[in-house]
Amino acid sequence: MSDEALDAVERSMVRLRRGMSRQRLGKAAVREHNLPVDVQVLHVVDIVDEGPDRPGEEMSVGLVAARLGVDASRGSRIVAEAVKSGYVRRVASQEDGRRIHLELTEAGRGVVEATRRTRQEHFAKAMSGWTDEERSAFARLLSRFVHTYED
Repeated sequence: MSDEALDAVERSMVRLRRGMSRQRLGKAAVREHNLPVDVQVLHVVDIVDEGPDRPGEEMSVGLVAARLGVDASRGSRIVAEAVKSGYVRRVASQEDGRRIHLELTEAGRGVVEATRRTRQEHFAKAMSGWTDEERSAFARLLSRFVHTYED
């Protein structure tokens, strides 16, 4: 990759991260769907919906905390709020009855669907002037980038 292209990718990623850190899309979902929750609860719901990293692994408070980038006690408090809101439930582990794992409730699945619609509407608006080919190429390349970046 040329230095110029790498520079452009790096600058764009910084701007994207900054925009995402302001939680614009999460706040829009809360506003548009009149959800009585903090944006952090929406992040928990998204993470639980995403599922574990490996087959056979269960969603735990520790995994949620790690994905949020917070310590275990903060993660536990945010998960507790998601449970209190009725979007997530704690379930005894099938592997070890002393452990619990997290799963979405019906209300949580509804929140996932609503927030996904909100995000997709915002992304569609951002790409409204793009051709179908450009959208497809961007989706393919972004997915590839994220996959190789995470490895």
